[in-house]
Amino acid sequence: MTGIEHVLNPPRTNFGSAAADGWRFAVIALIAFLTLVDLFAAQAILPTLVEKFQVSRGAMGFAVNASTFGMAVAGLGIAFFGSRIDRRNGIWISLALLSIPTTALAFTDDLRVFTILRVVQGLCMSAAFTLTMAYLSEHFTPAQAAGALAAYVTGNVASNFFGRILSAAVASLGGLEINFLTFAALNLAGALLVWLTLKKTSMMMQTSEDGSFNMRRWTYHFADPEMRCVFAIGFLILFVFIGTFTYVNFQLVALGLSPMALGLVYLVFLPSMLTTPMAGRLANRIGAKRGIISTIALAIVGLAALLSVSLPLVLTGLALVAIGTFLAQAIATGLVGRRAIADKAGASGIYLASYYTGGLAGSLVLGQVYDHVGWPACVGVLVAALLAAIVIALPIGSALSPSRR
Repeated sequence: MTGIEHVLNPPRTNFGSAAADGWRFAVIALIAFLTLVDLFAAQAILPTLVEKFQVSRGAMGFAVNASTFGMAVAGLGIAFFGSRIDRRNGIWISLALLSIPTTALAFTDDLRVFTILRVVQGLCMSAAFTLTMAYLSEHFTPAQAAGALAAYVTGNVASNFFGRILSAAVASLGGLEINFLTFAALNLAGALLVWLTLKKTSMMMQTSEDGSFNMRRWTYHFADPEMRCVFAIGFLILFVFIGTFTYVNFQLVALGLSPMALGLVYLVFLPSMLTTPMAGRLANRIGAKRGIISTIALAIVGLAALLSVSLPLVLTGLALVAIGTFLAQAIATGLVGRRAIADKAGASGIYLASYYTGGLAGSLVLGQVYDHVGWPACVGVLVAALLAAIVIALPIGSALSPSRR
């Protein structure tokens, strides 16, 4: 094992030095960043893409967010059929393959081709994401895994904000082609980092005693009322997040922001990078139900601020939406892991599929509302979705205890 490879393969005992832990978690966060940096970056250049393809804002918003469909499909696919996949090979190959559709995006002028390429990107990103989560769960003790997963989530949040800023900056300075080629290079850098730092491992955790897929266990997840609530909440969280951060770009342009300044707007994600790691402590202190309801309520306050014509107030609202939705999503994800007695991979796969399907629905529904009714109506739909999530969260904690799988 090489020196750098040992960073992500510590002995399953107590942590070593603080410096070693910090380096290890920094590498994990960087892998997370490079895995999902493409997912939302194109949202920052949505007005430029609308101009290039000469289509409606709703059509372009759907195409840009079609990657969430690929994320949902691949998440389920890995949970169904991934029991024989070696983690390191699966992750680095997925990231290497991701560079192909990313490169192709630089050279297409057809919206249908663009949409298909975004779906393929989602398939690759989701495969790498799911396999990395499995790797971290299997190669760290429970105490170590908590820190590793927190680092991974932090890297994901960073990809949301740095990816958008980078995309807006590169597209403004070098054009759309250079933008997508830059992200293809990042895909290859991620593949190389994984190849260097992760070791070849045993196959993915099996979903039944004989290693075969057990469909009956998945039906138990849907039979559990609390799990159904969490799946629905995940759907609505990304519905709102995608709907907000896709179409608010057009409002910001209307307020006079240039494409370069539009990228800097995503500094509003910085506070959520600090608050998201606190989700576990918040849930432990006030309970998962209260944690989800309170963080969603915070996001609703942020949405109300988006109706203002004052740029500082709009930016404050965006920061609150990011903080609230990221915290709620982190609490919901933890609840899935605790609620599933067995087949945790299957439960996580269903949750992620619901979550990313919500994102695709948000881009489609909000695009139509924005094109035909306008931004205030969009905010109304987003608030209604979060109010629905609060109502769905009310039975959490009082639902029947989970069945023995």
